[in-house]
Amino acid sequence: MRIMGLDYGSVTVGVAISDGLLLTAQGIEVIRRKQPDKLRQTLARIEQLAKEYEVEKIVLGYPKNMNNTIGERAEKSEEFAEMLRRRTGLEVVLWDERLTTVAAHQALIEGDMRREDRAKVVDKIAAIFILQGYLDYYNMNKAKEAGEGEV
Repeated sequence: MRIMGLDYGSVTVGVAISDGLLLTAQGIEVIRRKQPDKLRQTLARIEQLAKEYEVEKIVLGYPKNMNNTIGERAEKSEEFAEMLRRRTGLEVVLWDERLTTVAAHQALIEGDMRREDRAKVVDKIAAIFILQGYLDYYNMNKAKEAGEGEV
């Protein structure tokens, strides 16, 4: 089983995939579209990647506001999640992504990457952070359920 993580933006979607043990997230690609509302090719590419990597679940970044309210971007993510469910038939989990893009930018700055180069990969890095956060949560709860002591 593998899980796909997505950072859904207005013109890009960062994509990450878990390893087979569901321990780590690796960035795969950034899907770019020319127009914000043209999602057919984006959905087709995500479906293709899901089949290629034998994905059983999708974790989609959910950009809540800092005060925990739902804004326009989060509503668009909810709509995109429903499109993904219909297109792929997979479970789609909305995962709080507050500050993941900020963290991704910071990691790339610390890695001394040039601004132009950061723009090309920041969404993929954000997808890694989204998926890794979910995997850590998933594995922590799995350990608790198995009675492996305090976590």
